[in-house]
Amino acid sequence: MRALSGGESVNLDTSPMTTTSLRKDAARNWERIVATARDLVDQGTPLQLNDVARRAGLGVATVYRHFATPEALLETVATPCLEALAAHGERALADPDPRRALDGFLSRVVEAQVTDAALPPVAAATTDTLARTTELKKSLASAGTTLLERARDARAVRPDLAAADLVPLMCGVAHAVAVHGGTPIERIETARRYLATLLEGMRLAR
Repeated sequence: MRALSGGESVNLDTSPMTTTSLRKDAARNWERIVATARDLVDQGTPLQLNDVARRAGLGVATVYRHFATPEALLETVATPCLEALAAHGERALADPDPRRALDGFLSRVVEAQVTDAALPPVAAATTDTLARTTELKKSLASAGTTLLERARDARAVRPDLAAADLVPLMCGVAHAVAVHGGTPIERIETARRYLATLLEGMRLAR
């Protein structure tokens, strides 16, 4: 507090504790929204922001302040999985064995698709809402392309297999697993079996 020449006082207190408290509240709300959305996605329930707000015990305006659209919220839910896949892609690029690197990368992608319900719709979307989503998808696409090119150069896969084929093939395996059904463990085992068959078909005949 400082007195002005006319006797009037002005409060110079910027209330850092209040600002910090608001930031903590906003962070808690963000986490609650994302956790609620995660539960809904895992249940197979389409995301509606009003529904998320009700289930999270928050005002609709609070949810909209954090996420303008359901697509933005869905991409946020999928982000940890995308980040993990991107990190695995970087590690695969460091593997000196081209065939093992490609097989391991594709295996991880398929397993993620059948275990994280947020990933397939985000991966299949032709446009993204969040810049982070676009960045991660580009990283995955780049890793897949490079790994495939290395495997082709090493004559470990068919020469007519293109990078553009990878996403449809992985989505095909994931869809087949979804049709097959089963428990999460059974779905992973089915995905590995289907992928092994696909990978064998990708091999260069000798």
